[in-house]
Amino acid sequence: MAFIQQGPRLAHPLHHDRVLHAWLRATFDASERAALEADLTALGDYALLAHARALETPREEPVLTTWDAWGRRVDRIALSTTWREGTALTTRHGLLWSGQETHARGLQRAAQFARVYLYHAASAFYTCPLAMTDGAIAALKAGGDSGLIAHALPHFLSRDADALWLSGQWMTETAGGSDVAHSEVEARRDDAGRWRLYGRKWFTSAIVGETALALARPAGAGNGAHALGLFFVETRQPDGAWQDGLRIQRLKDKLGTRELPTAEIELDGLAATALGEPRHGVRKIAPMLNITRTWNTLCALASMRRALALASDYALRREAFGGALIDKPLHRDTLAAMAAEFEAAFALGFGVVRLLGEVESGLADADSVAAWRVLTPLAKLWTGKLAVRITSECLEACGGAGYIEDTGLPQLLRDAQVYPIWEGTTNVLALDVLRALEDGPAPLGAWLRAQWPVQNPDAAPVHATLDAAARWWQQARQERTRLEAGARGLALTLARCAAATLLARAAQSAGTHGDARPAAALRRFMEHGLLRLPGSAADECAAILAQD
Repeated sequence: MAFIQQGPRLAHPLHHDRVLHAWLRATFDASERAALEADLTALGDYALLAHARALETPREEPVLTTWDAWGRRVDRIALSTTWREGTALTTRHGLLWSGQETHARGLQRAAQFARVYLYHAASAFYTCPLAMTDGAIAALKAGGDSGLIAHALPHFLSRDADALWLSGQWMTETAGGSDVAHSEVEARRDDAGRWRLYGRKWFTSAIVGETALALARPAGAGNGAHALGLFFVETRQPDGAWQDGLRIQRLKDKLGTRELPTAEIELDGLAATALGEPRHGVRKIAPMLNITRTWNTLCALASMRRALALASDYALRREAFGGALIDKPLHRDTLAAMAAEFEAAFALGFGVVRLLGEVESGLADADSVAAWRVLTPLAKLWTGKLAVRITSECLEACGGAGYIEDTGLPQLLRDAQVYPIWEGTTNVLALDVLRALEDGPAPLGAWLRAQWPVQNPDAAPVHATLDAAARWWQQARQERTRLEAGARGLALTLARCAAATLLARAAQSAGTHGDARPAAALRRFMEHGLLRLPGSAADECAAILAQD
């Protein structure tokens, strides 16, 4: 019998995740962990089931049927098994409602995202509409329309699968994605005074949601982003048919996240409700973006963890050049370097989650609120780029098998590419960071310094890097072009400094339990350097390339 290589096996995502266990122990007391255990275990069990199913059965993608056999327009979308299971999992295990519970220490978001972290890699990106729904909750609360809140939130937070509503986000038009100033979808009042939407949305995530938040320009409101209103729409009639005025033109053929039904739609009089005065819609949707970017971060972490788990298991099973891959110093070192970066990213991502819960609970002081506003886009942009790199490296660690479709490994890389694109590209977020910094990185640097464990020798290079970032800001701010050109380097520098800081806190907590691995991960992470600011040579190169 010829030799046949064993493929990587997925260990239980809860029971075998040392980083997650250390964080749970440091974050929750024993009774809180016990209350979480049933949901986390069930979601880990489901992850194993979904992984096995994905390897054994052909991939299911959504299918749009525009017309029925008799010529009636139906726009029916057939969904995958995993998607059809998502509603019950969401309501049963608190993937949405747990984030809105009251917690004395503001840990409701930590409890929610522990669940999300375990569920995401198994969800076929059902987490996308969950993220949008979570963001819609934040936007509705910020808007203060008590009637709309009373109407929609009980559905968004339902523990009954039959009553659950999901929300989409309709922003992107053919004129562009992040630059919404040229949006052409128009809102007009009908004879009864109700708003109705007209136009085309080029990209709508999770079109199967029962509701959506949409940007539209009220008729006669003028040009520019400030004139856009934010509108709430319900997509379905009581019998399940689409609302009048909503047509699905096509489903998008995407690089990855193919199980997620993303659609191009035409609006021809769809009824809508304005969130407050129909102006400044971009400002009103900002609370939603803070939430969805946090989901993006946590989902990127989950994808990195899945890729690392499979690559590490494969290293135990694959023998080459006289021994197991895991025993080869270079291969082991490669895996260790990725694990260290992942652990730093985990510390930053869940640090943002912890801050989010404290901010929403009114427990964060002014400095922490300001830090949270900067760290949210920083975490999203860095973890999004890191997920692509680590997933690519993990496929390479599996050799040729990493390039073979039915191993399931290539899908990890295709799906990971969405993280730096969805909810703001790296450059867009880097410019958002510039706006959030206002007076420069010094206030964030002061907050990060205050988080470091006392007398930790690893603090010195982080503090030196923060000082360098502040000096660079002072020099670059005199010339807006230079400041914007260096925004990505500044953002990556600050993200890595924040990750090192929060990983140091995690290492201190783990050390009290005899766990030295986070401290080792911190040292390894910092070996790769923190500074990503452009130097004068880089500036000159950018200027030359810009002329081309």
